[in-house]
Amino acid sequence: MTQASSLFTRLEYRLAEQLFHTRWLPRSPRTQRLTMHLFQRCADAGHPAALSTYGHMLFHRGLSPQDKARGARYVLEAAHAGDSRAQYQAGQIYENGCALYPRRDDHAVTWYARAGEAGHPLAAQRLARAYREGQLGLAVDAERAAHWQCLADRAAGFGEALDSVEDETRH
Repeated sequence: MTQASSLFTRLEYRLAEQLFHTRWLPRSPRTQRLTMHLFQRCADAGHPAALSTYGHMLFHRGLSPQDKARGARYVLEAAHAGDSRAQYQAGQIYENGCALYPRRDDHAVTWYARAGEAGHPLAAQRLARAYREGQLGLAVDAERAAHWQCLADRAAGFGEALDSVEDETRH
């Protein structure tokens, strides 16, 4: 039975994504409520991408502190499940702090590192800047800053562009 419900959850998530990203569909309150309801159902079922998306929306757009706390909890659950976008968001949650999760630079660095290693360019960029400027409780370290900047550039697709430019200049 879990296989069938998992398939149903994946289908619901795809429908919610389509409703969320479709430009031709009128943005009526009814459509928005349906989309949010589908994201919530999928997040409650443990779908990692839904946890990440719905948690992000609740954390940043929630009206009440309870919504923000629930959004942070969803994001952290998705981060633990390996979603790199959620790992980056978890780093931001711990870097800035919120009512439920106070500021913890060590946790922020851990989550940014996990996301950066998984290919999230903004997480790697944030760590590069933190090492360059001595932020997040990190000592200034040019070598580590260069390492994270290289990962950020590669994840953003700049690495291939720079390699091709170097190849053209050599010939």
